[in-house]
Amino acid sequence: MDQTPDIQKVLFDRIKKCLSSSTSFVHEIAELLGISYDSAYRRIRGEKALSLEELYKISSEYRISLDALFGVQANSIIFDYFTLEPDKLGLKEWLTLILADTKRINEASDKEILYAAKDPPVFYNFQVPELAAFKVFFWQKTLCQFPEFEGQRLRLDDADMELINIGRQFLSVSNKIPTIEIWNEDTFNITLRQMEYYYVSGYFEKKDDVFNLCDKLEKWLQHLRKQAECGFKFMYGEAAEGIEDNFKMYENEVVLNDNSILVRRDDVTSVYLTFNTLSLLITQSPVFCENVETYFRRLLRNSNLISVSGAKERNRFFIKLTETIHNFRSRIT
Repeated sequence: MDQTPDIQKVLFDRIKKCLSSSTSFVHEIAELLGISYDSAYRRIRGEKALSLEELYKISSEYRISLDALFGVQANSIIFDYFTLEPDKLGLKEWLTLILADTKRINEASDKEILYAAKDPPVFYNFQVPELAAFKVFFWQKTLCQFPEFEGQRLRLDDADMELINIGRQFLSVSNKIPTIEIWNEDTFNITLRQMEYYYVSGYFEKKDDVFNLCDKLEKWLQHLRKQAECGFKFMYGEAAEGIEDNFKMYENEVVLNDNSILVRRDDVTSVYLTFNTLSLLITQSPVFCENVETYFRRLLRNSNLISVSGAKERNRFFIKLTETIHNFRSRIT
């Protein structure tokens, strides 16, 4: 008997999981392939085989790895690739893409994010407006070197509110997703190093902005500490209310994290690898995802839980981070 799996059914089942419940699946496929609803139904039911061209269109549109779909075991892994570049993918488009992806994760009935944080997870930068203003400017001027930022200096009160509002939507949705984060001291210190670079380079339009940013960073740390204490995430400046037990925070003192992200969404697992801070490589390769998850679980066993019950370790960790802000302020005063 032929034991070959029904690849077409697996493909369409996986696409359904990527779409919101309010989206017409048949309409999506018909529009994408330029066919009638009846023809789309016949392909979805498996009565008509997809052509190679149709398979390519569908896998490209929904970022489904064909090697994962066919169960190919190989040393080569296929990744989707997203990078911020002038005239190609701007910060607004990148944030909008990440927002849509986060919404799809949140719509799943079973979901989880594991994050080995070399930098604070991107959504956290939008908790505090002043921090968001700094990061948005830094990413575009220094990280991506967008030409329109050449010669510009930063003013915290002159932030791009359109970008910050998209970021806050991203933050609000991510707060609902069960998340495990692994931090170390360097996770936080990178922001201070960026601020010091801007201060020394004269990129702050107003000198007082760097001290204002120090004050906001300290309040931001207090908020993160409260999230860890509560075991759930919530918006800065609002009441500490959220989804119980949807946030675990660990400290690892011996391994330098690399911003690897493992996402489980129902029966689909994806790995997001960051490079150049914001650029992304994404794969659903089962072999690769299993390897990364094994590494994550091993890393967690060698880390200190600092959320909810880990009060002693949590206090020590956040006191140490707060002292780095005080030391930084003293150094530049």
